[in-house]
Amino acid sequence: MTELRVDLITREYPPEVYGGAGVHLEYLSRDLRPLADVRVHCFGAPRSEPGVTAYPEPAGLAGANAALRTMGVDLEMAAGCEGADVVHSHTWYANFAGHTAKLLYGVPHVVTTHSLEPLRPWKAEQLGGGYALSSFCERVAIENADAIVAVSAGMKRDVLAAYPTVDPEKIRVVYNGIDTELYQPDPGTDVIERLGIDLGRPSVVFVGRITRQKGLPYLMRACHDLPSEAQIVLLAGAPDTREIAEEVEGLARELREARDEHGVIWVQEMLPKHEVIQVLTHATIFVCPSIYEPMGIVNLEAMACETAVVATATGGIPEVVADGETGLLVPIEQLTDGTGTPVDPDKFVADFGAAMTKLIRDPQRARKMGLAGRERAVTRFSWSRIAADTMAVYKSVL
Repeated sequence: MTELRVDLITREYPPEVYGGAGVHLEYLSRDLRPLADVRVHCFGAPRSEPGVTAYPEPAGLAGANAALRTMGVDLEMAAGCEGADVVHSHTWYANFAGHTAKLLYGVPHVVTTHSLEPLRPWKAEQLGGGYALSSFCERVAIENADAIVAVSAGMKRDVLAAYPTVDPEKIRVVYNGIDTELYQPDPGTDVIERLGIDLGRPSVVFVGRITRQKGLPYLMRACHDLPSEAQIVLLAGAPDTREIAEEVEGLARELREARDEHGVIWVQEMLPKHEVIQVLTHATIFVCPSIYEPMGIVNLEAMACETAVVATATGGIPEVVADGETGLLVPIEQLTDGTGTPVDPDKFVADFGAAMTKLIRDPQRARKMGLAGRERAVTRFSWSRIAADTMAVYKSVL
């Protein structure tokens, strides 16, 4: 029997990884390779890895709207998929390529939904008229896909709410995974010392991009209520817009003024994985204040490093973080306008602050939760399991 050829289509792929989708592709492709002939089509600079083809933006679209440039790359990636048995696209950045390849070559198209454009309306700030284009690319691909992979049951519900014409039978839940050999506790302290983190104080760590969905402004307001000994470590950069960058900068100034000089450490550059792992290992708690999170792979990364998690009870997060066992979930009532904005922002901020304070004042409980988080990550979210589940989706559409 001829080996199945699977073409993975993505914006992000190592070393150009900016978010959870890029992490997903890195490990999914690795664990799929023993099971199929895997080709990867991605954006950006040339890659040396066998079977990986990168596509720069078309020169003729230089200066055009960002979404239009993305669609230009997608057309070239679709051309590169000739010969595939299945095409599998990830995020709106690549959905148009997958749908075009499906039409052009008559092959099944599988879509993995890492996020949904209708639930991120603030992106209109970032993309302008391009938001209508990104929404078009996603909608057409999802409504015409042969199968849809949702990274959580929460994401499946969101897909059906955003795209009610989709047949629920086409949606399969396959979680994101975690490499627990890479993400494991690092007892070293060289990175901690370089960043100026005080190991004698309890620490609250945030890791993520500065976007509306990550909820960083709510966290920074909540941190005003933390015990004075707590140290806040923000590994946060790559702001989506100038507006949110300025908002976060202002909140950081206020937080520093309200707490002692060394109580807030903000690292704005993207740190290498091994450095992030060391910071996570030594954290008292990891925090995820997201108002939109289909799954939240970063919570798994913290759990694998034996760190307790305080996170918003939204999206797929409750499927990852076991409330009261591997961390604490903060309830949130959200507007139904697609923004995810808390109905009562002050209550959400106060509740988040109270949950963080509980674990800061009970480090033994936090430590116990961290150990339970590591066990959960190892037993339930391995990439080999996720690759096998993904192969089952491919075979179902052939």
